[in-house]
Amino acid sequence: MRLYFLSERTAALKLDGAYMGIIDKFERYVDADKGAKILAEVLPDGEYLPVNFFIDDKFFTDPPDFCDVYLTEGDATIYISRYAPRAQKLEVIAQTTFCGGQYTLFLNGGGVYVNSQKDGCNLYPLPQSFSKAEFREETVGAYPVLILAGDGCIAVFSENGKRVFYNPAESFMCGERLTVTVNFNTCAGCKAVCEFAYDGEKMTLEKSVTTEYMPPNESILHFAFFECVLTRGDFKRYLSDELKESADGIFGFLGEFTDVTVPYGRFYEKHGDMRAAGLVYPVSSNLFNVKYYAVDMKNGKITNVYEIN
Repeated sequence: MRLYFLSERTAALKLDGAYMGIIDKFERYVDADKGAKILAEVLPDGEYLPVNFFIDDKFFTDPPDFCDVYLTEGDATIYISRYAPRAQKLEVIAQTTFCGGQYTLFLNGGGVYVNSQKDGCNLYPLPQSFSKAEFREETVGAYPVLILAGDGCIAVFSENGKRVFYNPAESFMCGERLTVTVNFNTCAGCKAVCEFAYDGEKMTLEKSVTTEYMPPNESILHFAFFECVLTRGDFKRYLSDELKESADGIFGFLGEFTDVTVPYGRFYEKHGDMRAAGLVYPVSSNLFNVKYYAVDMKNGKITNVYEIN
């Protein structure tokens, strides 16, 4: 099998003690025997700790929490996405009180967390984009909420101390509804404006409008189509008149995928030249399956969508 390696930081890679080279956000690969047990050592630059793990059958069903694993057609991509800093410090970033509870945003050993102490203690891990976040008291509908606004994302807490919303957000507004603008990283520059109703306990999506701001080049129309399905945009505009008649079945056909990727290196060697994209399906929080779908096109419109087996 072929193992592709990526790293959030520039790092040196060793396999069974042998130095394999530098890995970063550009894919490098090695070929390995299927079923082998390999000791991997990854040594990042800067003031971060190395990580060590065995690549074996267990790894491909339950990878360690510092890496994301993508399984595809007998191969795998291993992305080392989280490194712990050498300086294991505890630092309070922000603190506030809200509806009789205390909320603390803090850094612990390189991880970001928020602790809510109201009717008990709740601890929520957060991504690094919250490392400089601020608390804001707002009202959605008739209910008070506490919003933690990070860099491109927000978390919302109820007056009972529970996290009721967590989502990427380029911007947001509070009023009768929580209105969130989400900027998707797509080839057509998709943005969605979503409105959520709130009943004091949960947020419910009531309306979402996705707009494409960059017309895609003809050569990547198939990627734009799958991304438009993912972001719930007007994907029908990519379809031929005949295919539009069955367009509503596309969600059931493609399933609950969470990302669209470019096919891996050996895909075209195996399947030939085609308009294909990889759709990413989560198995767990850091384990994913990648399935490949292709389209046929005529006169700039998609006439067929099918899975590659």
